[in-house]
Formats: sequence, C-alpha cells, structure tokens
Amino acid sequence: MKNKQAFKGLAALAGGLAVSALMAGTALAQPAVIYDLGGKFDKSFNESSFEGATMWAEETGEAFLELEIQNDAQREQAIRRFASQGANPVVMAGFSWGTALGTVAAEFPETNFVIIDGVVDLPNVQSILFDEHTGSFLVGVLAAMTSESNVIGFVGGMDIPLIHKFYCGYAQGAKAVNADITVIESYTGTTPAAWNDPVTAGELARAASDAGADVVFAAAGGSGMGVLQMMADLGKYSIGVDANQNYMHPGSVLTSMLKRVDVAVYNSFMNAGDADTFTPGITVIGLSEEGVGYALDEHNEALLTDEMIEAAEDYKARIIAGEVEVHDYTTDSTCPV
Repeated sequence: MKNKQAFKGLAALAGGLAVSALMAGTALAQPAVIYDLGGKFDKSFNESSFEGATMWAEETGEAFLELEIQNDAQREQAIRRFASQGANPVVMAGFSWGTALGTVAAEFPETNFVIIDGVVDLPNVQSILFDEHTGSFLVGVLAAMTSESNVIGFVGGMDIPLIHKFYCGYAQGAKAVNADITVIESYTGTTPAAWNDPVTAGELARAASDAGADVVFAAAGGSGMGVLQMMADLGKYSIGVDANQNYMHPGSVLTSMLKRVDVAVYNSFMNAGDADTFTPGITVIGLSEEGVGYALDEHNEALLTDEMIEAAEDYKARIIAGEVEVHDYTTDSTCPV
C-alpha cells in the first residue's frame, strides 16, 4: 500500500447484490464500503476506496464488508441491507448516493453513515468533501509548463458541477503560468454510464489532440483509462486522477491529481464506528491535509523538471496561505477562465 504515512497523518482528521467480507477477523459491528458504478477495480475512485478499506483491515486484522452495485436502482436496497445487518459505519463513495442515503439513514438513527463527495444533513451522517479544484490547479500549472503547442485538454466524466470543479481549477492553474494557453473541455456523458466509457473518453482525447493538445487531464473515473491509453498511443501526455496512475503508462502520464479517497475511507473505518469519535456534518480535506495534490514518483520524475516542481510547490504554499484563491465551481458556477 502506497503512502502509509499519509494515512497516519490524516487519521487524526476527522440485479442481485453480492456482499462479501474481506480479511479473516471478526468484529461485533463490521464496517462496510459500497462502491459506485464503474466497478471496484476502476483504477480510480472506487479502487482507491477499496485500498483505504484494505489498509484498515491490514492494520486492525478485522474484516470489512463490501459491495459493488450494478445499477442506480440498487442504491437504497444496498444501504438498507448493510444497516439492517448491523454494519457500522456504512461508507459509500460517490455523490450519487445522496438521495438513497437521506432516506435510509433516517430509518437507522443508531447507525453511522459516511458519504464521500456528497452532503446529507442528518445527525448520523458524515459528509466528506475534497478541495479538488486546488489539486487540479497544481496539475494545470504542470500541464501548461509542459505543453509545447500552447494547447491542453480536459476530458471529464459525467457533466456535473463536481467535474466542472476539476476543470475550472485545472484551467485556472494553467492560465496562471501561461495566460495565452488554450484549454479544450469535454465530457463523456450526462448519465452515470459516463464513468465507465473509456472508448468515448479516448475519442475525446484524440479530438483534443487533433486540435493541438499535447497534454490531456482525465477526470472521468474508469473512463479515464481511455484517455491515458490514447495519449500514450499518440506519443503525448496525459494526467491521471484520484489514485496515482503514473505507473499505467510511464513516460506518458505526466502526473496524477491525487484525491485521497483511500484516506477518507480509512479514517471513516477508524473513527466513524465509535460514537465517541464519529463526527457528523461536513468534513473538507484539501492541500493542507495532503488530501489532494499531484503525484511524483519513479514513473514520472524524469518528466517534471525542478522548475516545474518548484512552481507547483510555490503555488501550493500560496494557496494554503490564502494568497492565491482557486475558484470553486460548486459554490459559484461562473468559472473565471
């Protein structure tokens, strides 16, 4: 498991349905994680959730429950099934769980629930959000400093405000270092299927490349695999998202915009099952908590110059200090760039 120190540092914060229990421990109330559409091993958001749960299991020796849904109609049934079985906490990754959770959490007031990327205002729900726009700003800086064509691209998943939040931060970061750069924006769809359509995402990346883009940021869940593959095939650069995806196409993936969903799940399992440590309400994880950022490892260290890293780190420090304000599209839908 990568970045165990990040887990420890952040821990202070804070169809049929096939259900499985992982690890060999037994606990009075097992925690549960429910993945969003796109599959557990999407190499992005869902897989990061699984890694956080696995990290918890390895440290504690206890078991956790997990579930992959196949369609939206299963959401409410899935949450209710875990809650009725006594799972605590029940953690779900993805904003699309909000409506179902609002219904079921009210029925099980003694169960603690955690939703990542969504907000449900109930006394037994913790809502965990990320400052994705600030991490996206940093990879925008790196993209603009890498581009030789003065054109970069963005392929989002579902066309929703959350993904526009990634785009707006990315574009703002790029223009902070190159006011004249062009940013091509596209999305794979308007339904949840947009998260698992690498073919469409790859074609959007090709279209951006045809228009001159030599770096494309994929914020599209499992669909992003198509972007990374296409840009590698074209001999150009991509930027991964959520998990560190640098290893997938070494030399082609410029960096990855890290969104530590793994940390959120790990912390939830550690804290949310205990009435004394459970924190209902909204928790926001950002740059200062190392909850978002950019990935630098052996797979991309040759791509990022000292000047690029210095620029990204300088902006990171200035954003944390409040000297640079990154626009949050989810609170104001007028992106300034």
